[in-house]
Amino acid sequence: MNISELLARNARKFPEKTAVIEGESSLSYAEVNCMVNRLASSLARLGVGRGDKVALYMPNTKEFAVSYFAVLRLGAVVVPINARLTAAEVQYILGHSEAKALIAHDLVHQVLAPLVGGSDGIWVKTGKAEGGWLSLEELIDSGDPEEIVCPAKEDDEATILYTSGTTGRPKGVLFTHRNVITVADMIVIETKIDRQSRLLHLMPLSHSAPLHLFFIGGTYVGATHVLAPAFSPDALLELVERHKITHFFGAPVAYLLTAKHPRFDEYDLSSVRCWMYGGAPLSREEVKFVASRFGAGRMMCLYGLTEAGPNGTYLSPEEHGEKAGSVGRDAALHCEVALVDENGQEVAPGEVGEIVLRGESIMKGYYKDEEKTNEVIKDGWLYTGDLARRDEDGYIWIVDRKKDVIISGGVNIYPKEVEDVLRTHPAIADVAVIGVPHPEWGETAKAFVVLSQPLEPLAEECKRFLSDKLADYKIPRLYEAIAELPRNATGKVLKQVLRMWETTAQGAQGR
Repeated sequence: MNISELLARNARKFPEKTAVIEGESSLSYAEVNCMVNRLASSLARLGVGRGDKVALYMPNTKEFAVSYFAVLRLGAVVVPINARLTAAEVQYILGHSEAKALIAHDLVHQVLAPLVGGSDGIWVKTGKAEGGWLSLEELIDSGDPEEIVCPAKEDDEATILYTSGTTGRPKGVLFTHRNVITVADMIVIETKIDRQSRLLHLMPLSHSAPLHLFFIGGTYVGATHVLAPAFSPDALLELVERHKITHFFGAPVAYLLTAKHPRFDEYDLSSVRCWMYGGAPLSREEVKFVASRFGAGRMMCLYGLTEAGPNGTYLSPEEHGEKAGSVGRDAALHCEVALVDENGQEVAPGEVGEIVLRGESIMKGYYKDEEKTNEVIKDGWLYTGDLARRDEDGYIWIVDRKKDVIISGGVNIYPKEVEDVLRTHPAIADVAVIGVPHPEWGETAKAFVVLSQPLEPLAEECKRFLSDKLADYKIPRLYEAIAELPRNATGKVLKQVLRMWETTAQGAQGR
């Protein structure tokens, strides 16, 4: 079995079933499969073959779906790239992945104008051929519709997903067909996705959960995909109502923003069987707020890493009442989970340990980085870098990222704990806490605060608010108000950017 065969099989079994809806257009499984064969044959004529890397620089569109499967059909490797990245960021990924071709969408292709013609690669975009670009539509129209049998085996390489680069240069996470099909199988069982399901895709398909779990998972069972190029609260509400969506996965920020929509109650969202969230932490209070709007009985938290497929743990709708804010108790299908200490030994309930995961969905490795691969995969276990503890019922509560822990005077401070409390302040809209150098304690905590209303004096008011909620050593000594926190496309705060700002500011003061 390979990923491409999932589409081909659906086209044979139920050719007229709607596969993809985008805007006012829709395509059946047979139509998508025919376009895939045509495009694959044209790409083959251009020299793309088994094992070659082909980058996709597209938002969530029907052209993404066709291009994705066309590349895989040749036994080539897909490299999806976030359509919000700059030309310089794309250039790095193209070079690192050794991409032979790039397929872009007209909505975003102008960003790459500085790159076109600067290499011997194959450049394809939707719309008309121009300025070094070939036309995707012309390649499809001129292609051979005869069925191409994908030569890939389960353990052949299928996809390279580049991490968001929260700690430096993005790393290429390499997956086999087996890895991806494993998590697709997991998600359809755990979330009850079937042929009658209608999945809404607003999160970028360049990321692991939207792509591997829901796009491939939905295709696995022959569900209908509804695609839209970008998220907005209006798009979420309108598309759910219009297309009677049954399943939606979104970053926490998508739910938080939509829950505050002034006309939220005017939309009929009753068709949704499962609202899924993951990709960034939510505090218990935030989960309860979102659940009060979307319905706690339909909320599901998914925890996992790109490097794990993603696979990991989940908090079911039935568990949200008492354990909101937790990432669940049990590992999902095809996965095992443990919390371990620095020596790899499982920690006792209540103690902080690093989450480790094991299963067939774990990445093959970081592309061209064996040393980094060996740092995170040990004895078959993926070391996630996430610190957590189990409560008395066995539920896992994320404490913080291992790399973000602040050690001040020999004592550990977990920024997430401080951030969760500060976010409950009525004047604070968002916050991030980092460690900054201190001549005596080694590090001290600093909070970057986004205010929803004036709070003066900032430091004194924050310290007063925290004084009866946290131990004194956990309370940040330094505070700075900023307009917004730097985040990546999945909503994760880029704390290395905050550290860079701090270093630059300290350097300027030193001069």
